[in-house]
Amino acid sequence: MALALRCLRPLPPLLLRSAPAVPRGLPRSPGGCPAPLPLPGGCSRCAQHLLLSRQLATKKAKGKGQSQTKVNISAALVEDIINLEETSEDMQAVIEALKEDFSRNLSVRTSPGALDHITVVTKDGKFPLNQLGQISQKSPQLLTVNMASFPESTAAAAKAIRESGMNLNPEVDGTVIRVPVPKVTREHRESLAKLAKQSTNKSKEALRKVRSKSITQVKKSKNKVSEDTIWLLEKQIQQMADEAAAEMDKLLAAKTKELLG
Repeated sequence: MALALRCLRPLPPLLLRSAPAVPRGLPRSPGGCPAPLPLPGGCSRCAQHLLLSRQLATKKAKGKGQSQTKVNISAALVEDIINLEETSEDMQAVIEALKEDFSRNLSVRTSPGALDHITVVTKDGKFPLNQLGQISQKSPQLLTVNMASFPESTAAAAKAIRESGMNLNPEVDGTVIRVPVPKVTREHRESLAKLAKQSTNKSKEALRKVRSKSITQVKKSKNKVSEDTIWLLEKQIQQMADEAAAEMDKLLAAKTKELLG
């Protein structure tokens, strides 16, 4: 009996050693998700949180002692929060609209195409001038607009040309509007340069609206994701807006140089 008892005494330690070890110190996922982050079975939200947190730590570490740090978040990683590609496209659309405005309306040499998209206000609504009249160039110093198809809008078209900011003084002759092309003076060049500046400021205002809309969209998810994620996304959007504004400044500088000669 004694021998049997001596043989049984070591059993409890053996049993304890054979029990499965309980993992300690594993990071937990956000929002109470039961799957630990390092496990392959973790949910996509957990992976997103972990990757963004690591990215934030990297950015802060790299940016230590620097005034600014560059953020570059994968759009696919945050597509359930905001569509960054759509934000980028909206900002690029503002830039393209500014380019088109510079090309169409701010040229030292007035051409028929410069009158095409002057907006005419009529009793039936607003229309581009080229939809109401036939625009042609009779000579380097004279453009004409034939309003025979919409004679009732002749006066409105002449007013729109006069108030276009292109330094034009149209003359109405029946249903034909004659538009003398002014000589290119220093005053005219400076006037066009001021218009270019005004157009750029309007475009920057449109850009700020895109940025504000996107940031508001991000903040709607503040109860679903971490503060670090919100911070990163806001910084990314601001960075995109700054880059777009910088491109507009380059366009303005080039246009001003072209206009002033």
